[in-house]
Amino acid sequence: MTPNEIQNTELRLGYIFTNKDLLIQSLTRTAAANEQRQSGQICEDQEILCTLGDAVLKLVLVDLLMKHGYTTPGDITQHKEKLEKGTSLGPMLREIGIAPIVGRGEQKLGIQDKSDALAETFEAIIGAIYQDGGYGIIKKLVAKWFRPKIEALQSDNT
Repeated sequence: MTPNEIQNTELRLGYIFTNKDLLIQSLTRTAAANEQRQSGQICEDQEILCTLGDAVLKLVLVDLLMKHGYTTPGDITQHKEKLEKGTSLGPMLREIGIAPIVGRGEQKLGIQDKSDALAETFEAIIGAIYQDGGYGIIKKLVAKWFRPKIEALQSDNT
């Protein structure tokens, strides 16, 4: 990624990384990393950040749902699962404007447009921001990104 692409991505996310390598890693799908490795470059893929981001997202969503008045484990689990479905994460990444740069090395396979690949990338970005900035920062960003969906859940329950 060029410095300009990094800056534009950070602006779209609403977060400036201290460690830009975390951002780049979060956007690097396995196939793209393998292509770079085959050409002799050192490249880390997003898998570990995806795992971390998945856990962080679950934590933040439970925290937000509790703050929005969901008090039973059943309600929290049901609504958390609705919010974190891959079918909602992929479109959210598109709305933020990050989708076009995901997995450039995979473009010939059409992977950058797949919702599951976008969902995994979104989780990796969440993991990267958590690693770079901590829980408070990622909680604010997830709250901002998920606000319309949480409000929609609340209006469905009334």
